Amino acid sequence: HVQLVESGGGSEQAGGSLRLSCLISGYGPLGTSQMAWFCQTPQKEREGVAGISVAGPRICPDSLRGRIAISADKANNLLFLQMDNLKPDDTGVYFCALRPFSRESLCERESYTYWGQGTQVTVS
Repeated sequence: HVQLVESGGGSEQAGGSLRLSCLISGYGPLGTSQMAWFCQTPQKEREGVAGISVAGPRICPDSLRGRIAISADKANNLLFLQMDNLKPDDTGVYFCALRPFSRESLCERESYTYWGQGTQVTVS
């Protein structure tokens, strides 16, 4: 049974930082699997924030470049999202996602097989 559990969300002031974590269990060796973070708000569908594969990281919207970093510790089945210089528009529920190797865009929501329950990020 594959489980993804996010942590690290919370309330933060604009300009601050948060580091989200996602612990993956039940999947086996992550190998060539691909992972990503998505954000959902009441006003918008779940959108890609950043993804990572063996080829490296990708930031999904250009507007987040310089403020967002995605990384993975595959040996310990962990995925991270570092968010700096937070803005109120970053507010939302952040989900981690996992899929086997695919040639689909890392930012393509519908291509992911496994999802966490989400962690709330509120920036004021």
